[in-house]
Amino acid sequence: MVATPVKNLTLERFLALPETKPASEYIDGKIVQKPMPQGKHSLLRMKLLTFINSKLMETKIAIAFPELRCTFGGRSIVPDVVVLKNENIPKDDDGEVANVVTTAPDWVIEILSPDQSTTKVIKNILHCLDHGTEVGWLIDPAEKMILVYQPDRQVQVVDILENELIVPEFARSIKLNAGDIFNWLKLD
Repeated sequence: MVATPVKNLTLERFLALPETKPASEYIDGKIVQKPMPQGKHSLLRMKLLTFINSKLMETKIAIAFPELRCTFGGRSIVPDVVVLKNENIPKDDDGEVANVVTTAPDWVIEILSPDQSTTKVIKNILHCLDHGTEVGWLIDPAEKMILVYQPDRQVQVVDILENELIVPEFARSIKLNAGDIFNWLKLD
C-alpha cells in the first residue's frame, strides 16, 4: 500500500474523486492505494466468495461481495471480501442493491498480498470491529496462517490447518478450516 498525504482532503472530497485500479482507500486523511491482486490472492477471493455465497446467499441470510467500498466511521475502505446480512444490505428507492455502503461489514475478510502492509490491514479490520463487524479474518497465504478477530477478544492465530475457523453467528452453516482454504491454491 502506498499512502499519499493530501492537505485538507476530506472524506467527502475523496469520495468525489474518480475510482482507481486497484482501489484506493481513505484512512486517517490519506489516500492509500491497495496493491494489485496477484494469483493466490485472486484465487482465494474467488473461492471464498463462491463458497460463502453457496451457503448464505441461497438461504437469503447474507451475501459476500468482492471488493465493495464501505464508508463509515471516517474511513472509506475496500476489503477483499465483504459479507453483509440481508437486512443490512442497503437498498435504493427501487428496492435494488444500492451502490453506496455506509456501514461496516458484518464479516470482513482480507487476503494479504506480498507487498501489502500487515499493520495497515489489521488496522482496517480493527476499525470494522469498532463499528459493528462481528468477525474479521486476515488470511496470509505465504505463512499459511489465518488471524481471526472478534470484538473484545484476543486475536486467534490459526496455523494448525485442521482447526475450524470461527465465523459470525449468522454464518454458522459455514464449516471451514485453514487447510480447506489453503488447499484451494492447489489446482489438482
